[in-house]
Amino acid sequence: MSYASFLSAVAVLLLAPGPTNTLMALAGAQRGIRLVLRLLPAELLGYFTTVLPLAWLGSNLFERWPASEVMLKVAAATWVMFLAVKLWKRQLEGGVMKEVTARRVYLTTLLNPKALIFGLVLLPGPLEWQFVPKLGLLCLSAIIVAIAWGLAGALVHIGDAGGTRLGTAHRIASIWLAFVSVTLLASLLEAQGLGPAGSELSLCSQLANTHGLSTEQGSCNK
Repeated sequence: MSYASFLSAVAVLLLAPGPTNTLMALAGAQRGIRLVLRLLPAELLGYFTTVLPLAWLGSNLFERWPASEVMLKVAAATWVMFLAVKLWKRQLEGGVMKEVTARRVYLTTLLNPKALIFGLVLLPGPLEWQFVPKLGLLCLSAIIVAIAWGLAGALVHIGDAGGTRLGTAHRIASIWLAFVSVTLLASLLEAQGLGPAGSELSLCSQLANTHGLSTEQGSCNK
């Protein structure tokens, strides 16, 4: 894959609304861009924790241990729904969610389906010479996008003395996270309903197709 194709695919994925971006926007709405900058290492570490092992092991990981795919999706959906319920519960109690923490950002990014696409589809094999440069571009892109989402959230924070807009941001974030969680579970049920032959279209191919990427853009068999 050329660098231009790689960057365009990475940009499309990273810019798309998701659980990590939601937390970064929420952090910006709560404390401004300074909190977002403090959370960047946690996001990058979350991506590294998932992307690097997948890049080494390749998509055959899920062919050898099919249960790991199910467990990963269930864990991701459960965690995201937990965040959604917690946000909504705070609203019902008349409060707001506590400050977004590095731990939450790390766990959310670790379980983010986007990390699976980066590790299984977009990045070349670790032994290829393009691996390190493209991993660096991925990190740089993740930082830029996180700051952009944080700045968008920070606009909510400016001039919101009464906290009305922040409360609205919490409600929107809660609804969106719940939607992401349900979508993850729905994709899991759909994959399981395909049967053994269909599910070997593997997580790699399913993820690529879901996000409009051709498996030819990456390597589902590395």
